[in-house]
Amino acid sequence: MTSFPRLLKLGLFICLCLIAANAQAQIDDSNTGAQMNAADAAKQLIDRDPLVRQHGAEELARQAATDWRRLTEGYRMQEKNARVRLALDWALYRMGKADALYAVVRALDTAHAEQAAGYLAGLETPQPLYAVLPRVNGNTQIKLLEVLAHIGDSDTLAHIKPYNASYDPKIAAAAQRAETEITRRLAGQPTAVPTRPRQVAKPKPATP
Repeated sequence: MTSFPRLLKLGLFICLCLIAANAQAQIDDSNTGAQMNAADAAKQLIDRDPLVRQHGAEELARQAATDWRRLTEGYRMQEKNARVRLALDWALYRMGKADALYAVVRALDTAHAEQAAGYLAGLETPQPLYAVLPRVNGNTQIKLLEVLAHIGDSDTLAHIKPYNASYDPKIAAAAQRAETEITRRLAGQPTAVPTRPRQVAKPKPATP
């Protein structure tokens, strides 16, 4: 006859096995969902609507879906819409194509500067931008310095310091603003929000 302690141990073992199996099933479901999302995003790259194609590229970038890199490169070669091309460049960079970052940076000096700056602000570290900064024109340097103001760290201060003395006053001002913002953030101080000057009502002229 089986003793009660042995039955108790057997019951606990079965419960643990069921818990482990359920946890593994949840992990498998999560992974499958991520793969399906990447596949759905890739399907959007052939949609007629450029906004849908852009969304698909951005989703692939968010997931850093390296399995879809070759397909994404193919769509990048044939894409005609500038916003979608930029999104595809960002996706390719996130998938491991390092030189695609230059295309995103160059877009800072185009009509799509805001879109490019938004992507660059999502970099995990500012380090990839250090080598790019000296290689671009003045307008792009200013935009990069604005990006670095938001994502820069203590190492960034040394990289932007030479630009404080730039002969171009706009570059120098951008570098100084970036240095101020990074220093403030590192010190844990809130970003200064510009306020509108207080409007003082003019006194009405006295009536005779």
